[in-house]
Amino acid sequence: MGVEGCTKCIKYMLFLFNFIFWLAGGVILGVALWLRHDPKTSNLLVLQIDGNQAPNTFYISVHILIAVGAVMMVVGFLGCYGAIQESQCLLGTFFACLIILFACEVAAGIWGFMNKDTVATEMISFYDSAYEKAMTFSALPALPGTEKDNKEKDAVNAVLRVFHETLNCCGQGKTTSILTQFTDSMGLTKLCPTAGTPVGCHQRIDELFTDKIGMIGIAALVVAVIMIFEMIFSMVLCCGIRNSPVY
Repeated sequence: MGVEGCTKCIKYMLFLFNFIFWLAGGVILGVALWLRHDPKTSNLLVLQIDGNQAPNTFYISVHILIAVGAVMMVVGFLGCYGAIQESQCLLGTFFACLIILFACEVAAGIWGFMNKDTVATEMISFYDSAYEKAMTFSALPALPGTEKDNKEKDAVNAVLRVFHETLNCCGQGKTTSILTQFTDSMGLTKLCPTAGTPVGCHQRIDELFTDKIGMIGIAALVVAVIMIFEMIFSMVLCCGIRNSPVY
């Protein structure tokens, strides 16, 4: 025989919220793994120019999300088991884990809000560096270059083609997009995608990473609301168990 009345109702509500919390952890883990291996982002973030790697701020956020999803699944299971068993020890541990997770989530949210434009800005800067180098090479006279120059030109062009084919874009903005398509038609470059009507890459990069960061923010907000309810229910249930005459 265990808790009775309203406390028993709280027990099953806590179990339900913990089950939702466990499912949310699985969803976040799945979304984070998808973001980590999504071809559009992974193709861009492995690029290098002159030994300089593409900015990895986005991957830092994704790896944190993977860790959070895995921990949420463990904590959610702990909460479900503690609620069903009416264990003060397990519920107390569960509450402590929730406090730590909530504090980490608030800190990550503040960091994310302060750096929400950083990922796109860094990637745009990386793209601009490659684009300017490619345009410099195309403007040079058609003279035999050194082997090092030819390798650098091929490497820069390869980086740009990955951007352009992945995002169906060409050039930094509308003007440079038209310019690059013109140099392609003249045979000076071969950078723009052959299919579709490409737009400026600045716009595509901003859309790609802004949408994904927005998805992360929505998931974090939903989880934070669930965690607040779970902390309240776990404390009420723990107090109810302590005050129950059975115990």
